[in-house]
Amino acid sequence: MEPEDIFGEATSSNSVPLLVNGRGRRSSSAAMTGALVFSTFVALLGSFVFGSSVGFSSPAQSGIRKDLGLSLAEYSFFGSISTIGALVGAVVSGKVADMFGRRGAMGITGLFNIFGWLAIVFSKFNAPKFPSLSVGTGFLEFLSCLVPVYIAEITPKNLRGAFTAGNQLMICIGSSTMYLVGNIITWRLLALTGIFPCVIQLLGLPFIPESPRWLAKNGQWDDSKSSLLLLRGKRANILEEAAEIRDYTVTLEQSKESRIMELFQRKYAHSLLIGVGLMVLQQFGGVNAIGYYASSIFVSAGFSERVGTTAMVIIKVPMTVLGVLLMDKSGRHPLLLVSAGGTCLESSPFLSLGGVLIFTGSFSLGVGGIPWVIMSEIFPINVKGIAGSLVAVVSWFGSWVITYSFNFLAQWSFAGDPLHPFGLRFLTNSVDMSTNFQPIW
Repeated sequence: MEPEDIFGEATSSNSVPLLVNGRGRRSSSAAMTGALVFSTFVALLGSFVFGSSVGFSSPAQSGIRKDLGLSLAEYSFFGSISTIGALVGAVVSGKVADMFGRRGAMGITGLFNIFGWLAIVFSKFNAPKFPSLSVGTGFLEFLSCLVPVYIAEITPKNLRGAFTAGNQLMICIGSSTMYLVGNIITWRLLALTGIFPCVIQLLGLPFIPESPRWLAKNGQWDDSKSSLLLLRGKRANILEEAAEIRDYTVTLEQSKESRIMELFQRKYAHSLLIGVGLMVLQQFGGVNAIGYYASSIFVSAGFSERVGTTAMVIIKVPMTVLGVLLMDKSGRHPLLLVSAGGTCLESSPFLSLGGVLIFTGSFSLGVGGIPWVIMSEIFPINVKGIAGSLVAVVSWFGSWVITYSFNFLAQWSFAGDPLHPFGLRFLTNSVDMSTNFQPIW
């Protein structure tokens, strides 16, 4: 059946009316329905799992190194390997999502996550400990970028900004939960708790609709209409949105598949500079160093890790919520400037706790989420997919560099340790370099 038959002005006598409101006028906005909220919640469980994988390394560091006998280099590799999984996922996620659908791809991700957590739980001392840890962690953030894609495709325009911003909020809640729970249970039990949201998501996926845009793209116009009506309500006006999906699908089919080298043309230079530049700002600012190793940072600064990580949660979650609320009202640019300015503030070594909290709060306000929103808005449709993959690769590569190198930089630096009059202990007082700084490869 042709798209015009499904999404046209007229409806058949036995179909659900596409245009319903009290005075027969078109409505440009859509109401929030139970199906939309439930579908978004199920998808956002994937963001929660992603955040959990980020927050796991911090409270687990001392326990894993002690129980499994990992060197500093080995633990740094373990802490950073999940970003390699995310980097690979960023490259292949588009193909996987197109092949299996958004729901199917999220189901595959859920299975990978369960396997990853179990591999960590059953890691043993001087057994296949390091491969098990590495493979397990590598799966945790694989295909993590599917959630915002699905949410953006099922939400109406008037709700899309707030709902997609929920992705960053759930990542924040997931990592914060790991910080808090990790203060009271062992690292194996902490990894075991990461399985529960994966299972809940897998149980919920059969009950949510497939993306109407993906269905339309694959020529399943009847199913696309049914999915849209389920998400908007059976008596909702879907005429305008259906026409937009139809036009988008036709345009997508007519545009040829772009290759990576086509991005490096003068007409795309400005968009590419902004997209890549924002990801460099986001990742090389060092946020993942704090996210993955917060406990060791606070301990080296002379604070209790429980006090430090709890304070981070108290600051991080409200600031993320504030950023979500302000994103559409204040505009992307002003909020990004305020957020980036806050991350540049420095404090003395004696105020290291305050410095970390200011940085975390400022990052959560805007730098954490806004670059992804801007990236989705600045590229034309014919290069949006390949540009998104490139920008994601840059982001995850930067994340890997920071998470792997941080522990070495912390040992090599004189800043931040109360045992040194100006910060960290002298390098000569630290652990033997031949043991701790030997790269694992």
